[in-house]
Amino acid sequence: MAKGEGTGKRRHGRERRPPVGASPGTLVADPGAQATKLSLTLIAPDKCKVIRNATLADIVANSDRWSVMWLDCVGLADITLIEEIGKIFGLHPLAIEDVVNAGQRPKVDFFDDHAFVVLRMIDDAASRRYEQISIFFGEKFVITFQEREGDPFDPVRRRVQTTDQSRLRARAGDYLAYALIDAVVDSYFAPIEGLSDMVEAIEEEMLRVPLQEQMQKLHRLRREILVLKGVLWPLRDALAALVRNDEPFVKAETKVFLNDTLDHAYRLIELVETQRDTLTGLMEMHLSLSQARTNDIISLLTIVSTIFIPLTFLVGVWGMNFDPDVSPWNMPELRSYYGYPSALAFMLVVALGLFGYFKWKKWL
Repeated sequence: MAKGEGTGKRRHGRERRPPVGASPGTLVADPGAQATKLSLTLIAPDKCKVIRNATLADIVANSDRWSVMWLDCVGLADITLIEEIGKIFGLHPLAIEDVVNAGQRPKVDFFDDHAFVVLRMIDDAASRRYEQISIFFGEKFVITFQEREGDPFDPVRRRVQTTDQSRLRARAGDYLAYALIDAVVDSYFAPIEGLSDMVEAIEEEMLRVPLQEQMQKLHRLRREILVLKGVLWPLRDALAALVRNDEPFVKAETKVFLNDTLDHAYRLIELVETQRDTLTGLMEMHLSLSQARTNDIISLLTIVSTIFIPLTFLVGVWGMNFDPDVSPWNMPELRSYYGYPSALAFMLVVALGLFGYFKWKKWL
């Protein structure tokens, strides 16, 4: 999805891509990309150091002095800086191109000494705004590229910086990458549960009174569910590839944890599928309730019209102005002393008789 796009908004415009026929690995910056900022977290079993607003010199100077280096790059505007990072860590040019051309499908690519993971990340839970998160990891480094500020990694940062013993400090880069991926996957639970609450609220409203705006809400929620489905299915495939790979820099003990994250992805998919089926059922129920309400209204109007048809006929007959002085056949009722109340009483009897007949037939 595009930068700044939420689940409830359609994308306007197109992905920023290299010109047709350009050399593979050509980088083209998005004009709306945020300025690039680097944050460097240096990790050892007994200590940790964080360098904010890091530079390339900081990266080079600390590359061999720590057990694991986590470089977090926020903003993709500085193409030259991103290319230099790729050269320092030996990242493949095609992978760097996928980093800059945001909007990639979640996937995993394996290279000689590192892996490249692309995921869709919720960087703003309130608005359910998505962005691409690109993760490179090897034995001694993890690099994350984000489109803009905002991510679910704060719990991981606290665990890295804690003074207590932590697996994040004691293990290699693959475990840190797992922790980041797990945070991305778990960040989907809250929005999906929020959607579930919204669906239940709409269902309760519909059972009371079906309204047109409820259908609009259901369509909007269904579109969000479809977006989540389009994100979670390839995410599951990417996690499965991480679990089943035979690369030496992904340890067997880390695969156990990745398998647990894969289970979380399956659970998320099940929740999304359940919500999609529920929404489909609610949309069908809304149409049925609306049709039933329309049928009730039409039935009531038909009955009222049926009652008034004979009354209208009688009024029309007695409303003809034929003079009874000209002929005894010309409306003799006009000379009746109680003609008017008698006519009203007769019409009332006819109306009540029809009403009683409809009640007897259970049409009312």
